[in-house]
Amino acid sequence: MPNRPPAMFIADSLGLDFLNSIATPVDAPVDWIEDGDGLIDWLAQARLVPTAELDALKARAMSGELDEVADQARVLREWFRTFVRKHAGRPLTAAALQELGPLNSLLERDEGFSRIEPRNDGHHGLALRMTRRWRSPQSLLLPVGEALAKFVCDEDFSNVKACEGHSCTMLFADHTRRRARRWCSMAICGNRAKQAAHRSRLKNRP
Repeated sequence: MPNRPPAMFIADSLGLDFLNSIATPVDAPVDWIEDGDGLIDWLAQARLVPTAELDALKARAMSGELDEVADQARVLREWFRTFVRKHAGRPLTAAALQELGPLNSLLERDEGFSRIEPRNDGHHGLALRMTRRWRSPQSLLLPVGEALAKFVCDEDFSNVKACEGHSCTMLFADHTRRRARRWCSMAICGNRAKQAAHRSRLKNRP
């Protein structure tokens, strides 16, 4: 598996974080889901699939099967990127539903069900939780589809912005009080912009 840095979750939306699973955090582009191992690793970092289920699916997957699912994930990612970029900056309307066929088709494959489990929030007692059957590597796309669907239904697309950093491709949901966020991360693109502005001031100083 290529030596990838940790995945970046800076969009304030898991659906957009999936789009940002290909980015240029430093100098060279990084695709966190360029192969099956990368997809498994990204899903683990996103906490979208229980670790035990990821290990089990990886152990029983046929040769090349996870890479094929990663291929499908990248296709889904770029389709959804086109949709988001088209509608970003204004509220999403019901008319957009006609464009969401690929996502609804993915959601229809889910085998989710409710189950009573012990609470894991520090309190005693039981809780009703949704889970799913992880029958094949294809099921790895289901929690991604759910995250995208939640983003479509719950997010105000007026808050969706592209980072203003030079050549940065990252998107984020601006939930700041004044909707004044400009960068994917102040530590990355924000800092670069500050350094560039400083160099410009020094250059133009009499």
